[in-house]
Amino acid sequence: MNLIDKIKETARKNQRTIILAEGTEERTVTAAGIISKEGFAKLVLLGKKGEVEAAATKVGTDLSLIRVIDPVESEKFPLYAEELFEMRKKKGITLEDAQKLISGTLYFGAMMIYQGEAQGMVAGAQNTTGDVLRPALQIIKTLPGISSVSGAFVMISPKKEFGDEGILVFADCAVNPNPTVEQLAEIAVVSAQTAKALVGYEPKVAMLSFSTKGSAKHELIDKVTQATELAKQMAPNLVIDGELQADAAIVPKVGSSKAPGSPVAGQANVLVFPDLQAGNIAYKLVQRFGEVEAFGPILQGMGKPVNDLSRGCSVEDIVNTVAITCCQNLS
Repeated sequence: MNLIDKIKETARKNQRTIILAEGTEERTVTAAGIISKEGFAKLVLLGKKGEVEAAATKVGTDLSLIRVIDPVESEKFPLYAEELFEMRKKKGITLEDAQKLISGTLYFGAMMIYQGEAQGMVAGAQNTTGDVLRPALQIIKTLPGISSVSGAFVMISPKKEFGDEGILVFADCAVNPNPTVEQLAEIAVVSAQTAKALVGYEPKVAMLSFSTKGSAKHELIDKVTQATELAKQMAPNLVIDGELQADAAIVPKVGSSKAPGSPVAGQANVLVFPDLQAGNIAYKLVQRFGEVEAFGPILQGMGKPVNDLSRGCSVEDIVNTVAITCCQNLS
């Protein structure tokens, strides 16, 4: 059984309700049919009912086990609009503004999650990342003690000697261009949670830099070491170390030479990059040169899971992302 099959099996046990906010988009509706048949999630498709049904007919999706909700026609519409107005009125929003926003599927979906009607949402096949994240951050917000959202990738390598049998988590590769010390520490903590929830291994987190244990001096290195210490305070039981160069983090011989006595060096399975440029470049190079599968980006740090798709996503991407969403924030 491969990793995505294991994730689906965990999702099947959880039976979470996941919103597909772009309920008239054909890849999304096709994916909904596959998920319904595989039975690892309960689904809600949002959109005008006639348009959702037309899309389902076109792609051959059976809607009998899938809820279809038109935000404007929903009996919850007035309640959700009033709730959003109360949340955002200090920001200058009017009730009319709130009604207009809640009539859209992304805001309606986020409010469904806030009200406990669903446990997660997947979107982005039609909408930009900003459009997907904005209502989630305004309504669901981030986890307690976490100030920002970050993006992780699960990397699956044929080289079993790296990470945990070839599986590593890379972060942040998608969201924060230049994280602060505090944000970098948060990324380490939530990336460890992602590794445990999705992969099932005990995380060993390496805070990466171009220096290992003082081999170089620079303010950029200081930022990584400070973030490492802060992450230890945030999660005292977390196995984490830094600053480490990439080879010292994942190659046992190099790790024992450059960082003797480190609990992480040479055996890291979660790699936290110092900024988005490093993380994004690294995952793409590893994916292409190393024949590595990359699952993500997986958004971390939200109070309830919301995941953003690429607008070029495949049906399989949507199916897999729903499975991953089912397994986040379980504790």
